[in-house]
Amino acid sequence: MEMSQSTEQKFMDLLKEQASYGEAIGLMAWDMRTKAPKKGMDNRSQVLGVLAQKVHEIQTSDEMKSYIDELKGHVEDPVIKKSLEEAEETYEKTAKIPVQEYREYVTLQSKAESMWGEAKENNDFESFRPYLEKIVEYNRRFADYWGYEKHRYDALLHNYEPGVTVEIIDRVFPKVRKALTALLEKIQSAPKQPDPSVLEGHFSKEKQEKFSLEILKRMGYDFDAGRLDETVHPFAIGLNMNDVRVTTKYDERDFRTAVFGTIHEGGHALYEQNIDPKLAFTPLATGTSMGIHESQSLFWENFISRSQAFWENHYELFKSYAPESFKELPMDEFYRAINEVKPSLIRIEADELTYCLHIMVRYELEKALIGRDIEVKDLPELWNQKMEEYLGVRPSNDSEGVLQDIHWSGGDFGYFPSYALGYMYAAQIESKISQDLDIETIIRAGDFQQIKQWLTKNIHQYGKMKKPLEILNDVTGEGLNPDYIIRYLTDKYKKIYQY
Repeated sequence: MEMSQSTEQKFMDLLKEQASYGEAIGLMAWDMRTKAPKKGMDNRSQVLGVLAQKVHEIQTSDEMKSYIDELKGHVEDPVIKKSLEEAEETYEKTAKIPVQEYREYVTLQSKAESMWGEAKENNDFESFRPYLEKIVEYNRRFADYWGYEKHRYDALLHNYEPGVTVEIIDRVFPKVRKALTALLEKIQSAPKQPDPSVLEGHFSKEKQEKFSLEILKRMGYDFDAGRLDETVHPFAIGLNMNDVRVTTKYDERDFRTAVFGTIHEGGHALYEQNIDPKLAFTPLATGTSMGIHESQSLFWENFISRSQAFWENHYELFKSYAPESFKELPMDEFYRAINEVKPSLIRIEADELTYCLHIMVRYELEKALIGRDIEVKDLPELWNQKMEEYLGVRPSNDSEGVLQDIHWSGGDFGYFPSYALGYMYAAQIESKISQDLDIETIIRAGDFQQIKQWLTKNIHQYGKMKKPLEILNDVTGEGLNPDYIIRYLTDKYKKIYQY
């Protein structure tokens, strides 16, 4: 037993070393997307490559393998046991990728992200295309290294949503798409349409920031363990549970981009800030999946901050920061306007109803790319075609089309479905919360402590101790069920559009 305890401690120390390098990588990634000077990007990319190689070496080291072999089946502590399972899976997957190849890939990711930013700014897909072609080929190769049963894309999905496969998505997405497009037709033909012009007017970045900070505080975001910064493409990043940072993008012509974007990222951050401290420095100290993570951000953004109850409480606070044009605007008109359904070109600006359709466009293109059914050169035209087919809008240039998202430049293939899955999870979770709490009254009161506590107790505290579908089953009593999101959107927009 003494030898086993000693081995357990050595194993946990090695995980702490790995997590420390990971935190350094995360901090550099945050810096590159927020504050780093342009000329430093190339050097920083190389440094990231070195650190990533170090993590790769730890994950696939003989030392790690020896701990896995010695401890497997002989550990009682649940945190160590689960950490061992995660380490073994990572070892098996990572060891299949040659170290030099992995290092080259990480360096490519950093360069590609920088090039993506320039390409988007200059509407120049061709300058970005060679980088994306290499990233896609790496991901195809990695998927083959890891193995899969039916579709190469399943190997990539597993990285973000363990347990979910192409087979499951291809069963669920068409049902949701059919319901949403039918609902969209009813809404567009409804006689009483919201007037979005009431939201127009210059809204200074400084005042948007002050309002956003106030809402983050009310949500329970701990500013002693985080901060809010500006970036091109908003994200939240958990360096550790006591340093979880939020970023946003300000548009002085449309406050919704920053306000709802900040709340969205705040939902991610609350998850990371409220993981059980006993999971610190282990691979369990993060969200269990991208889909469950997204369920938390979308829950706060849509089910709470886009609700009528939320604005019944917060509208006066909002007007204290907003331009004069909002002072005499009735709350009901404001509420209907912020919930206007209007197919847009930009995913992060999409309304609740059409949001999932944006994800389905990306999923279908990703799946086809990884399966070699299409190539990178085909993306701009195929993107435009699918946007027109699903949303009835067609990009006039690649900056508002295929270049709008950062994800592919970072190699995040298999990630996009998590957004739609997260929305479906959120609807199921909201239904359960409503059974346990008088959620509308709580939101109207503006005190979100009970909601935050419920989410921490049932979801956040576990980190990766539970798998995503295990969380969903434990919380809601059933597996993935798209009926909840369809019902939620149908009920909400029937009231708003009065059709």
